[in-house]
Amino acid sequence: MSQLTEKTLNNPITEEDIAHYLANTPDFFVRHSELLATVQLSSPHSHRAVSLQERQAEMLREKIKMLEGRMMEMIRHGNDNILLSDKVLRWARGLLLVPAAHSLPGLITQEIGAQFSVPQVGLRLWGLDAAHGQAAFTQGVSEDAKLFAASLKEPFCGLNTGFDATQWLENPEAASSLALIPLRSGDAGGAGEIFGMLVLASMDAQRFHSGMGTDFLSRIGEVASAALGRLR
Repeated sequence: MSQLTEKTLNNPITEEDIAHYLANTPDFFVRHSELLATVQLSSPHSHRAVSLQERQAEMLREKIKMLEGRMMEMIRHGNDNILLSDKVLRWARGLLLVPAAHSLPGLITQEIGAQFSVPQVGLRLWGLDAAHGQAAFTQGVSEDAKLFAASLKEPFCGLNTGFDATQWLENPEAASSLALIPLRSGDAGGAGEIFGMLVLASMDAQRFHSGMGTDFLSRIGEVASAALGRLR
């Protein structure tokens, strides 16, 4: 047995070797073009042998179908965002038209629930003008709730693990997931003083989950903060 044959037996050619050779020898099929017409592949759809060209066409159709699915998903998300933006604008317009500032807290919670289909919404404020010191929306705020609100750089979303702020809800026991939105004085996104917090609650444990985006909730907090600033 020759040394070449012995070496080949000891180190047989693998599929990886063949793939590497073909990938690095682009003119192979130019020199052996007759192979393209004879190559037969197994179709994953019919489980029959098909030509290389037919298999390539199948792969192209699958890729087009996948891209169409992604495009439809992007269009759907875009439409959802447009609807949400319209709701925020209508909600903000309604707040601007309120003549009596003391009615704003009730209107804000009512409209968030109605416009955005949130089952329960709670709101508490502190550090307001003395004229609002006995209002219902200033009562029952613990120091823990104030400290938690002050610690938030963005809205909190997650399971209800016994937050004090759930006591601001009509039915705390039905709050499985929460969105806690700090209300801040000053410009949007600034480091102004925290003077309140919104609580959005749902029986659905996945409605407000830790992995969801909070940009929309932040916009809700900014609009509410700007409107409620009239009470300070």
